[in-house]
Amino acid sequence: MYIRAAPEEISAVKAQLELLGAGVPDLPVGADRGSALPRGSGVSGQWVNASGRSATDAGVVLYVHGGGFAHTEPRAERQLAYHLSKATGRPVFALDYRLAPAHPYPAALDDVLAAHDSLLAGGAAEVVLFGESAGGTLVLSALLALKAADKPLPRAVAVSPVTDLTLSSPSLSTNDGLDLISRAVLEQACTQYLAGARADCAPQSPLHGDLAWLPDLLLVAGAAEVLVDDARRFAAAVAAAGTAIELDVYEGMPHVFHLATLTGTPSSTTTTFLRRLADWTERRSA
Repeated sequence: MYIRAAPEEISAVKAQLELLGAGVPDLPVGADRGSALPRGSGVSGQWVNASGRSATDAGVVLYVHGGGFAHTEPRAERQLAYHLSKATGRPVFALDYRLAPAHPYPAALDDVLAAHDSLLAGGAAEVVLFGESAGGTLVLSALLALKAADKPLPRAVAVSPVTDLTLSSPSLSTNDGLDLISRAVLEQACTQYLAGARADCAPQSPLHGDLAWLPDLLLVAGAAEVLVDDARRFAAAVAAAGTAIELDVYEGMPHVFHLATLTGTPSSTTTTFLRRLADWTERRSA
């Protein structure tokens, strides 16, 4: 789906993203940060629950943050987890995975897989994966690794993922200078994440994997971001392999535009993003 936006809306979202440099608001009073499972997950991370439901009843969203495989912003991640929980009606577990360069591939992927298995073992009715940027890459990599291990596959949402770590998509050049990140930034991030592992092999580079028999997927990207063609190429390859996939491209939007919701000021774009996420989650659960 191509989601249109007026020029003033594009400018408003970019202004909201710039405001995040001044800090992220605290979680609302009463936000539940206790475990949503009767048994601990056994992996490092934080719970945020705005749904009023338990993971044994509703399932859980496993949130894999972005940050170029190397950075984390816990306060921002807690705030986004809260919005994800409200939208999906599920508690969210925000994973604290190991970071490059100290812990290159496959450390972060191993942590995502361990978290997925641990949440299910702890009693979660279902695990839905959600990842943004590098986290979106890790989510798609996790699906391929779970498939290779012949394990049940969770449904997944990936926002602005790097799907081809060879960095061969045309938009890396055509949108360079229009986005919040650049080819140079991605080259550095991928190099230190891979630490010598091949960029043209799966699961680290999801586009190069066997994409048949994957679960239902929702892919999201901004039309002005350097990674939009990574999303388009991956969606086309998945569809050609016979897997159901939805691709939402937001007109004029930069990399991880959905983070504008963290300012606390709703916009048409962030409202649409959360509504689409809610509708997709509910529809796919039916």
